[in-house]
This record gives sequence, C-alpha cells and structure tokens, in this order.
Amino acid sequence: MKKDNALTIFVFSLLILIFPLIYKDTYLLTIGIFIGINALVAIGLTILMGYAGQISIGQAGFYGIGAYVSAILSLYFGLPVLLSMLLAIVVACIVSIFIAIPALRLKGHYLAVATLGFGEIVYLILNEWGPGGPSGFGDIPRISLFGYTFTTSYEYFYFVWSIVIIVMIFSFNLINSMTGKALKAIHGSETASATVGINIVKLKIKVFILSAFYASMAGAIYAHYVTFLSPSSFSLFYSVMVLMMVVVGGISNLWGGVVGAFIITILPELLRGFKELDVLVYGIILTIALLFVRKGFVPLILEGYRRWLQK
Repeated sequence: MKKDNALTIFVFSLLILIFPLIYKDTYLLTIGIFIGINALVAIGLTILMGYAGQISIGQAGFYGIGAYVSAILSLYFGLPVLLSMLLAIVVACIVSIFIAIPALRLKGHYLAVATLGFGEIVYLILNEWGPGGPSGFGDIPRISLFGYTFTTSYEYFYFVWSIVIIVMIFSFNLINSMTGKALKAIHGSETASATVGINIVKLKIKVFILSAFYASMAGAIYAHYVTFLSPSSFSLFYSVMVLMMVVVGGISNLWGGVVGAFIITILPELLRGFKELDVLVYGIILTIALLFVRKGFVPLILEGYRRWLQK
C-alpha cells in the first residue's frame, strides 16, 4: 500500500473510533451503520468497474443472497451466526462463478443487461419462494462474537466499520499488486493485455467473485442487524443506488465507493423535510452531480489538492 493511502486509512480509522464518542445519538449511529454496509458493496463494484472495466447492475442479487442465506441458516437451521454468514458468502461466490463464466464474455451494455437480469432473477426467487414471500420474515438472530451478542448501535457501528477498514486495506494492497496492475491493463486494452500474456478471462472471473464476496458479506451483516428481511430491499433500485454511489464518489478511486456511499445514503435523510418532493429533489441533485462532477467527488478533491500543492 502507498504511504498516502496508509496515512489516509489511519486518520479515517481514528475518525471512526471517536465518532460514537462525540455523537451519541442512536439515529446518527444507525445512519453510520448503513453507510458502512453500503460502502462494502460499493467498494466491490468500484474494483469491478473502475479497475477491471466490467459493468454490473446486479450487485443487489449477491447482496440478497448473502442476507437470505445467512438469515435462513441461523434462524431455521440453528447454525451459529458467524458460520451462517461465512456459508452465505461461500454460496454467493459459487453463484458468481456460474454467472461470471458466461456473462464476462460479454462487454459494455450487453454485460450490464446480463447482470441486471441476474439481479432480477434473484429478486423474483426471493419474492416467490423466500420465507414469508413478499412480506418477508423476522426474528433473525443478531451477530454474536465469542458468546457475546451485539445489542447496541455502538457495537454494530464499530463492527461494520472495522470490516470496512479491513476491506479497504486488502483492496488497496490488491490494486497496487501485480494483479491490480493487470486489471488496470485489461481496463485499458484487452487486446494489448492478451498480447503480453495476461489471462483476461481468469482475472475477470476473480474480480467478479471478489465483488460478489463484498456484496454478500454486506448482505449478511445487514440481515443480522435489522433482523428482518423482505425482497423489496434487494430490488433493481438497490443495484442502481450502488451504481450511483460509485459514479458520484469516483469510479477511479477506492475512496470513491466510501464517499459515494456516504452521499447517497445520507441524502434521502437530509431531504425528508421536502416530504412529497424529496424524490424529485433527490433526482435533481444527482443529475447536477453527474453533469458537473463527471469524474466523481474524490478525483475532484484530489485534483484540487494537487493544484493547491503546486502553488
């Protein structure tokens, strides 16, 4: 990992550590937890799109698999929560392999449509055959570590953001490794990458599995935090929302996923005062952001910082 990224993560970790100590409002902590959960999904999509150049509009499918499988295993089969979460991630990764092998032979809009179809299939399965059907089900066990069960927002906040920080450290090391450089090469030109001996298909499948890993892990955490699931949480809207997080935050930088998750998660909360017009205002703000901040907020901030240093 580069020194600037290591320093940023260190400072970010300190901010996460002291945030609950300063802002003790449960409402703010709850929003922080959802930002962390969304950030996990967005980071995986940032790697897939920003570094490997593969478009996906089906992250809600893996998010839903992680949530439902973990909830069902712990609630109906009595498995420990952590084991249920691990098995849910494994199931999602296996599914991603079967999706990636045929889908990643496609490019651009065709790949986007294929992943969109996958997400809709998962949504329909959860809606028709999931426990409780469209109404969903509850009483899902909470997360337990070494016999201690999480019950407060403080515990979930620190747990979720600890996972996010670990994922960020791993992801930065990945993109700065030879594998990450190969992914960037594929994004630049698949023909040139194949010429120098890069196994394009293998790398595409691996990064697709990684994005599914992150999304299913976020889904499992979500299930055991809210303790109630319904298919509506895993519809196409969520996939589009994650896509917006990546685009608004900055598709070319991992921090873009975190910043985008913060903006897109907190924006609806800030717009509650507009009542019936909140959706309209939400759309206008996103449209303006996409028109005038095309590269995303993180690249814009970094460019401004570099210009300031040069003065």
